Amino acid sequence: MDADQIQTNAEFSSAERDAVYRCIFNRRDVRGQFLPDPIPDDVLARILRAAHHAPSVGFMQPWDFIVVRDAQIKRKLRDAFQTAHLEAAEMFRDEQRETYRSLKLEGIVEAPIGVCVTCDRSRTGPVVIGRTHQPEMDLYSAVCAVQNLWLAARAENIGVGWVSIIRHRDVQTVLGIPQRIRPIAYLCMGYVSHFFRRPELETAGWLPRTPLGDVLWIDRWRARAESDPLYEHV
Repeated sequence: MDADQIQTNAEFSSAERDAVYRCIFNRRDVRGQFLPDPIPDDVLARILRAAHHAPSVGFMQPWDFIVVRDAQIKRKLRDAFQTAHLEAAEMFRDEQRETYRSLKLEGIVEAPIGVCVTCDRSRTGPVVIGRTHQPEMDLYSAVCAVQNLWLAARAENIGVGWVSIIRHRDVQTVLGIPQRIRPIAYLCMGYVSHFFRRPELETAGWLPRTPLGDVLWIDRWRARAESDPLYEHV
């Protein structure tokens, strides 16, 4: 192996490790705390570069990033969200429906910018290493780019909110995305007045945090080995 290809500073210090975990545990889906302050271009470029360095199957890098600044485009996307939001409310029952209606679930217009992450499923050709038996891996790769973006933004003290209550075709129409390109995520981004201590849906009582031990199995599906020492640490 070429020595030039080997990292000589690959280990993280304890402080660097702790900072990564802090970022993960303090990431939040931001909806209603956006400030109008613009994100400097150099900061946004750092965040997008982090997203662009996500892992991807066959190194196909299937993503594109559309940065949305235009207020009229944001309003059209917000209108598309509102249509889907009203439809979604009818899918819940009774008290849950009322709770759903009371939740703030997007910040499309309030956020200084939006970023749409897409997936080009034909990038690099029809046969891709790692997709031969799991063709959906390109979609998962694009989601990894979303996660990288989200964590990098949090490290920059910038909030991110993923708007999923919207039809793909509406996003494609508003943003001029070809039909063959799959929208993966529309993300609202901006500096915020504050980050919540806990996820908003947890605080609102929508669902509790599931203990790790309740979803951790050893060797086989739903196989719990109580004597396994791993359980002592979760």
